[in-house]
Amino acid sequence: MLLVTSRDVLGLALVLGSLFSITSAKGEENVLENYEKLEFKTPDGQVLRYRWYFPSELHTGEKVPLLIFLHGAGERGEDNEKTLVHGARDFVSEKLQSLQKCAVLIPQCPEGQQWVNVPWSDDAHTIPKEPSDALKLVKRLMDDLCESKPIDKQRIYLTGLSMGGFGAWDLVSRSPNHFAAVVAICGGGDSDEKVVQKIKHVPIWVFHGDADQAVKVQRSRDMVSALKAVGGQPKYTEYPDTGHNSWTESYANPELYRWLVSQKLKEQ
Repeated sequence: MLLVTSRDVLGLALVLGSLFSITSAKGEENVLENYEKLEFKTPDGQVLRYRWYFPSELHTGEKVPLLIFLHGAGERGEDNEKTLVHGARDFVSEKLQSLQKCAVLIPQCPEGQQWVNVPWSDDAHTIPKEPSDALKLVKRLMDDLCESKPIDKQRIYLTGLSMGGFGAWDLVSRSPNHFAAVVAICGGGDSDEKVVQKIKHVPIWVFHGDADQAVKVQRSRDMVSALKAVGGQPKYTEYPDTGHNSWTESYANPELYRWLVSQKLKEQ
């Protein structure tokens, strides 16, 4: 007769638990393999490295939304790898893709450059006269993909964190009729009335931690207040006792994606 002790049961449980954890971790890593590693080259020799995900098995004539993600300062470079650290898993996970098949674009800002050429620690800034070189390339790439791929131009979504949060505010302010929705995380924009007046119609969800020491929470508060003052209806989530990392919880929230895919650009 085979005797099974409680120690044996516990040991088996630990082994199975470890195998499950390893399999789950491996599965999460494999999700990132869905992104292509590409480069966008302009005729004048400029290069923007980016990651690209496009859903498979589309029906004839089917078009999909496009989600553009602008990363933070720590993911700058030329490796086309670090940009997958934050958010990338969430964007190709069931949280979004089961709701709506969606293409994902993750450009990489070159080392030493910024999505917006302004200090991140300041209390406020005026939108620069011209977009940064990196953001110009993002816009050119976005336009190129929208023409060459079956993208639903009425459903282009824009999000960014930290340095990318600044980029999201800047890009929507310059192209207020291109984005169906914007998710700006721990960033800041130009809260001048003339600037926010142009984007008051855009569905925007803002996130920030109230203990952020890198980008003042007041930057997001000011943008939300300015939008409301001109008739905008932004959503705002402020995390209590949270520092700079307000993006992990935000991008893990299924409600964010339900809200996002419900937005569609109105016909101009």
